[in-house]
Amino acid sequence: MALSYNNLWHRLIDCGMSKTELRRATGISSVTLAKLSKSEPVATTTLERICEVLKCDIGDIVSRVPDANVRKDKERQR
Repeated sequence: MALSYNNLWHRLIDCGMSKTELRRATGISSVTLAKLSKSEPVATTTLERICEVLKCDIGDIVSRVPDANVRKDKERQR
């Protein structure tokens, strides 16, 4: 199993917020944002900061998916 941040991107769209705006509001680095975009692991504290800014629970932005689904998502991004 792996983590997917697709719910985060949907939530940003719903909030009318760009990835850059999220980065600035949370104070996360561009490297961390890139990791999120690639469904790579990030620190729990990072996810907590995102939840604070978006006023949501961690389950609203992260989901567990089979590894095969994550590979497919990464291939689509290329």
